[in-house]
Amino acid sequence: MSLVSLIVVLIVVGVLLWLINTYIPMDGKIKSILNAVVVIAVVIWLLQVFGLLGSLQGIRVGK
Repeated sequence: MSLVSLIVVLIVVGVLLWLINTYIPMDGKIKSILNAVVVIAVVIWLLQVFGLLGSLQGIRVGK
């Protein structure tokens, strides 16, 4: 993935999160949870893009 497309994706995610936080009325707790989930997802995605985090396909939850 090129650096330009990476930056475009980050800008789009940021603008979408800003639009949701600004124009959709919701409780502050829900907004903070939503923001945390988006930030965690973006950080995990960035770690995978840069190869610092192995593929998550091998992770199994449960037995």
